[in-house]
Amino acid sequence: MTEIVTERSNDNGTRTEPTESVADILERELEAVIHDWMSLVEKQEDLTSIALSYQERTGHLPALLREVIVRLRLDAGTKAPISVAASHHGDLRRKQGYTVAMVVEESRLLQVCLFTTLHKNTHRIEYSKLLLDVVTIADEVDAQLKHQMLRYMAANAIGPKPN
Repeated sequence: MTEIVTERSNDNGTRTEPTESVADILERELEAVIHDWMSLVEKQEDLTSIALSYQERTGHLPALLREVIVRLRLDAGTKAPISVAASHHGDLRRKQGYTVAMVVEESRLLQVCLFTTLHKNTHRIEYSKLLLDVVTIADEVDAQLKHQMLRYMAANAIGPKPN
């Protein structure tokens, strides 16, 4: 892996396509990521056991993905802000009847879609920052999941799930 990244980051000007940052790629591919995520979700019987419209199932994703993109653009060492969108998503999924495992599965599928999108765009990626960006994406999606679960569990402590 290191060899490939080094080789591609030292292309000596032979690259024919312009490079893009991971943040720029994800921003450009935002709708495709959401569509791909939905395709994966639709294959998960436990997730589709709760009947939701496309909007109800994906409406939270643009805000979560924008937070990932913002995080990728932060200067190194800058503390990431707490995800407000993730907290709202935790509340929403609890109200919709999701289990903790279902929310975790959605988050896992989001990471799969993000990394698959990067793979599809390898010809454009700015390789010198790729590994750090992958770590940042994983950290941000996991932090969002943490905020979702904190909110979900806090609501559970207050009272039973709504019917």
